[in-house]
Amino acid sequence: MLFTDRADAGRQLAEALRHVAKDDPVVLGLPRGGVPVAYQVAQALGAPLDVIVVRKLGVPYQPELGFGAIGEGGVRVLSEDIIRRGRIGPADVDAVQRTEEAELARQAGRFRAGRRRLPLDGRTAIVIDDGIATGATAAAACRVVRAQGAARVVLAVPVAPPDAAARLRTAADEFVCLSTPYAFSAVGEWYRDFSQTSDDEVIALLSQAAGGTTERAGATAVGPRAARGAGGTEEVRIEAGPVRLTGDLTLAAAGGPIVMFAHGSGSSRRSPRNRAVAATLNRAGLGTLLFDLLTPAEEADRAKVFDIDTLARRLAEATRWLRAREAAPIGYFGASTGAAAALRAAAYPDADIGAVVSRGGRPDLAGHSLLASVQAPTLLIVGGADTLVLDLNRQAQSALTCENHLEIVPGATHLFEERGALDTVSALARDWFTRHFHLLPA
Repeated sequence: MLFTDRADAGRQLAEALRHVAKDDPVVLGLPRGGVPVAYQVAQALGAPLDVIVVRKLGVPYQPELGFGAIGEGGVRVLSEDIIRRGRIGPADVDAVQRTEEAELARQAGRFRAGRRRLPLDGRTAIVIDDGIATGATAAAACRVVRAQGAARVVLAVPVAPPDAAARLRTAADEFVCLSTPYAFSAVGEWYRDFSQTSDDEVIALLSQAAGGTTERAGATAVGPRAARGAGGTEEVRIEAGPVRLTGDLTLAAAGGPIVMFAHGSGSSRRSPRNRAVAATLNRAGLGTLLFDLLTPAEEADRAKVFDIDTLARRLAEATRWLRAREAAPIGYFGASTGAAAALRAAAYPDADIGAVVSRGGRPDLAGHSLLASVQAPTLLIVGGADTLVLDLNRQAQSALTCENHLEIVPGATHLFEERGALDTVSALARDWFTRHFHLLPA
């Protein structure tokens, strides 16, 4: 079994966990890569999402060998057998624990952004990672969760080697694994996209979940203005010509501007990077609409994924749908091939788009002749280490006649995975949109 990315793995894992929804579970993602998987499961099950921060206690002279683990709330689990055989004294245990406690507190505080840990007393806890190598961290997480009061522990992962899977079946009350391939050497080989998950993505996903965007499994929106969650987010069905597309609409203020997101190839409205940017825009008073440009069947067709003309027409049709519903000023945020679709749609004679931002985009795919017709102020954001795309953006910029600016994020690669890079993108996009929509900066 090969997964497209962590979001795809999470959606598939959620189907295997449907039976747990009746237990009113709490979903816990292991940082960092487990959180995007866990987010999809929480969304599908209508369950709250939190992060489970666990720090291994390593033998002083052999730190890769763990003699225990600690979790939040003062939880400590120890392997007395390893402590005895390793002749680890009480002073050594305390010294290692003090060091790891400081890092645990730092990580937990950063990921939750000030929110409290979800209580687990008497609850069913679903512990999720993006895959298993040895299983040591996952097993420790299960022990920590049980010590924190969980009545039942379910460990769920997309992929694991058979030997680790066999060991982990005793670590939890239930073990769910979609694939246990014998030819296993690393988790990443079972994903088409296994790019590193940043702290910023983890923070954004946890913030989205805490903001009330998670819906109970099977819930559907009724009418054009169905009830929104506490964070003001509603799942919507968008009429785009002959197809209906699914989106997540967040309104920051009545009649206020809304930024529509056009995702790149191989991505979707669930893109953690786009959601991180959207969360920043929401805090600045901007509404957002993240939606799938293609139907599930079309996503399997590579020709459709790179059909910029079709993507642009879908975006334009979705724009007309949104305007009819909200009568709001509209901007576009495009990533990768989605940036080409955004610029092509913005070039249509009746577009009336207030501003456009491209993140790691391919504006060249919009066509130089159409770029000259774009009237919306356009910001191109490219990583300094993404040299090929940077060159293509410089060429595309020369074809733009509207107000435009090329912003280079030093040292960043195409996916802006480097520490702080996505924060920079979010801030640049926020400032561009708030300035051109005449909003006060956040």
